[in-house]
Amino acid sequence: MIKAVGRLNIDEIKELDSETEKIFRYLDQDKEDLAKKKILKISNTPNYFVREEFGKRLAQYTGTGPLDTICSEMLEDHLYGIRATGLFYFYNKRQSEPEIIVKTIEKTFETVPWESETIAFEMWKRHSGVMKKYMPIWAESPNEKKRAISMHGMENIASKNPQFVLNFVYALLDDESDEVQKKVSHILTQVGRQRPLQCYTNVRKWLIGADEKRVKTIWQTMKKLANIFAQRSKRDKTYDFINITQKTVQEWRTDSNPAVASMGAKLAHIIGK
Repeated sequence: MIKAVGRLNIDEIKELDSETEKIFRYLDQDKEDLAKKKILKISNTPNYFVREEFGKRLAQYTGTGPLDTICSEMLEDHLYGIRATGLFYFYNKRQSEPEIIVKTIEKTFETVPWESETIAFEMWKRHSGVMKKYMPIWAESPNEKKRAISMHGMENIASKNPQFVLNFVYALLDDESDEVQKKVSHILTQVGRQRPLQCYTNVRKWLIGADEKRVKTIWQTMKKLANIFAQRSKRDKTYDFINITQKTVQEWRTDSNPAVASMGAKLAHIIGK
């Protein structure tokens, strides 16, 4: 029996493999109803890892049975686990067609939010070119959840493409949605950790003439970075991050712009300089 919560052990993986093989046989024998019944039964689980592993295994089917049709219908099912398994199926099956994956999560980012975010995160790692093409369009959506997910996983390209990420974030810097603001702060923090010089240079420009709301968003980010700097542990703190952060805070404290100087003073209090 596969557990309802937690990662699967070896015996549970073997059981899932065995059940998947039965489903493939049903499909090859034109027993669609039996295949669908078993698929839905396994998919209807609160266990995220079952949904992920099962969707991955279903995607390995090479026969001519109507598995695409079954999984497409699953995306519209009233049960969350079934929708999620269907999404994982298409994500794994369409790895060579990333644009189709993007169009799929465009349909599921609200109905299957956790798994859609997981897939968006992986897409920024594996198919960043496609994400660069489509996510700017999502960022202009009237739907705040769609604008927020457009940034989910973008930290995966922060090291190689910091200016792209910073320009993207700037376009959403004054967004009225709290959900989008939280994502902006998260992504800026990750850029600051990986490419502090580019991050701080842009942030300083954004502070000049900024309204109270923008200052608050930037402060939330810079406070996180300053607290990372102040931690005793050196884990995840590069030489560049330490030195550039320290130098930037010192310079900001005496900056001619009042907003920048105020930010610098508050940051200096945190890092102890």
